[in-house]
Amino acid sequence: MSVQAIPTAQTAVRGADFDLRSVISRDGTTIGYRWFGSGPGVVLLHGSASSGAHHVELARLLADSFTVIVPDRRGRGLSRPAGRGDATRAEVEDLAAVLEATGARNVFGLSSGAIIALQAARTTPQIRKVVAYEPPLFRDRAATESILRRFDAEMARGEIGAAMVTAMRGAEMGPAWFRALPKALTSRLVAAGMKQEAKRPRGAYPTMGELAPTLHTDFAVVTEASGPLDPFREIAADVLLMGGSKSPAFLKRALRDLAAVLPNARRVELPGLDHSASWNQDRRGHPEAVAEQLRRFFGSSTAETR
Repeated sequence: MSVQAIPTAQTAVRGADFDLRSVISRDGTTIGYRWFGSGPGVVLLHGSASSGAHHVELARLLADSFTVIVPDRRGRGLSRPAGRGDATRAEVEDLAAVLEATGARNVFGLSSGAIIALQAARTTPQIRKVVAYEPPLFRDRAATESILRRFDAEMARGEIGAAMVTAMRGAEMGPAWFRALPKALTSRLVAAGMKQEAKRPRGAYPTMGELAPTLHTDFAVVTEASGPLDPFREIAADVLLMGGSKSPAFLKRALRDLAAVLPNARRVELPGLDHSASWNQDRRGHPEAVAEQLRRFFGSSTAETR
């Protein structure tokens, strides 16, 4: 395994307060990451429809006490795409490569990133603590399999707007009023918005057109983990289950279900916040509230968290 520097020009968010590095995952995929601060290592793993750029402000809030590692998951930003296969295994191997390269023992994961963090904790003794922010686990795996099949079929036909609406409805992303509109209308609106976005100068974040293909992996990760949660009983790490009071009911239910099976877990709910709480402020996030909880959890001893 080799660790490499990434030329600054490749970063999505430029700043003098972090380094850019990369590591080669088990299947040869390059995983790029940002390195902030110094102290005990904490990895911030983003979820769907986003990249590590969405967690730069959260990283900066923690960098005075921790070494904060912010990867771009495969297919996004600093990292290279790879062929389809066992989505969860590949993502867990990517996280393991980052942990080995950096020496980090603590992981924060958002959404599908939280599922990856929990799956990694089952088989990676190096992981000491995990914060799982609203992993979208469904009791009925067949429901997510249906969403994934529909999404893949629409993407294969080049109906990217329709595929994005399928993903938004399946994950309850975006405003409820928008999801309630006829799909034909919302598909046209999303496709038009993506075209306009593609014409603008490249900003800090990947465009939705760039992120659309990666949603296959996110739904595959969700599908592979949904259903009975008994495998998560194997996790020996301490786990903080976090969510927002304004998040959808199915995400709150998933946290309750996990709390019932994880041997070393507790829950915290952030009042007035939702699924995007950990993101940068210009992405509707409130990273200060999340940073406060992470600082407390990752900075405490194992005995104090139980």
